[in-house]
Amino acid sequence: MEPICLQGRTLSGDDLVAVRALIAQHPDWHRTALSRHLCALWNWRNGAGRLKDMAARTLLLKLHARGLVELPPPQTRTGRPRAQAPPHFQPELLLCPPASLASSLASLQPVSLELAHTAALRRGVRQLLAQYHYRGFNGAVGENVQYLARDGRGRELAVMVFGAAAWKVAVRDRFIGWSTAQRQALLGSIANQQRFLILPWVRVPHLASHLLALATRRLSADWQARYGHPVWLVETFVEVDRFVGTAYKAAGWLHLGQTTGRTRQDRQRTLQSPRKSVWVRPLHPAFRQHLTTP
Repeated sequence: MEPICLQGRTLSGDDLVAVRALIAQHPDWHRTALSRHLCALWNWRNGAGRLKDMAARTLLLKLHARGLVELPPPQTRTGRPRAQAPPHFQPELLLCPPASLASSLASLQPVSLELAHTAALRRGVRQLLAQYHYRGFNGAVGENVQYLARDGRGRELAVMVFGAAAWKVAVRDRFIGWSTAQRQALLGSIANQQRFLILPWVRVPHLASHLLALATRRLSADWQARYGHPVWLVETFVEVDRFVGTAYKAAGWLHLGQTTGRTRQDRQRTLQSPRKSVWVRPLHPAFRQHLTTP
């Protein structure tokens, strides 16, 4: 068979035979055990040396979807039908939100971003987004960096979550100028700002653009420390019916155009999602060179 590229790995016919043998040799293993063992077998690690078990799990699911391997049925919990989606995160509602904070940006200085590096801090980010962001939040999957913004008195102002980049975006891919093979190999070198929330009781002009500037100055270094590799470009998608993108423009982001309004799962071209404007911010002058040189 011709080699296939999935999750940044090129699989040969021998690789596929090895995966099938692993499944056949362990019929009692569930999907998680298979993906973890496969990841260890291949010594598939990120730049920080951690096994990429989530990438291995996704790879197995894609092979299963293509009919190239047969995975065991997904595990189910007692009393829950298999077809039912996992429960969404239920925030512990803040019954009494803080008093309104309407001030100038200068009066809040120094404003800082705290990296959510502990379970407690990440739960705090998740809590605020689940309760106050219009899209909610059920937690981040895969490589991600999260921030909690505070003013000089320690008061919470905003939260941000950066995660995996979108698989394919026409205007972004043209802007970078990479080939399909380069995108498949180097997509992990782009971060996507998946959530940005100024807390609803905070009314501070220019705060959003200030926080965006703070985040883009440190994001690549924080990603490097956490995952062992930098990111060279950050992207985000802004719903055009809700927002104009003024803060991104003020922070030096570039507006590339709009999405088509189709979802990634829209195989039949019948599903529609809100149209979004595509914004990017290069994090290094030579970002194109880094994103086109495997």
